[in-house]
Amino acid sequence: MAADLEEKTNRYGELLTEALDAATIAPPEGTPMADAADDCYEMAASYLEDGNHFREQDDLVNALASFSYGHAWLDAGARVGLFDVPREGHLFTVE
Repeated sequence: MAADLEEKTNRYGELLTEALDAATIAPPEGTPMADAADDCYEMAASYLEDGNHFREQDDLVNALASFSYGHAWLDAGARVGLFDVPREGHLFTVE
């Protein structure tokens, strides 16, 4: 079971890293929607940092939770148009 948790934690950390690299802010700079996108991106990046910290402390449960929350921020932002993201593949749940 611990091996499964470690594999899943590592996979979700990689997924969040890939998603952050793939997402770009969609709304024009200086608009309230761009500000919202910046906030969502910053939250996702912060959760990645938190997850990496927890993983370094061998706290895989909180690392996995952090990576999952971070990806949720990006995915939700993509669904409402805050980010331009790949429409195909495994990173986002947009059509």
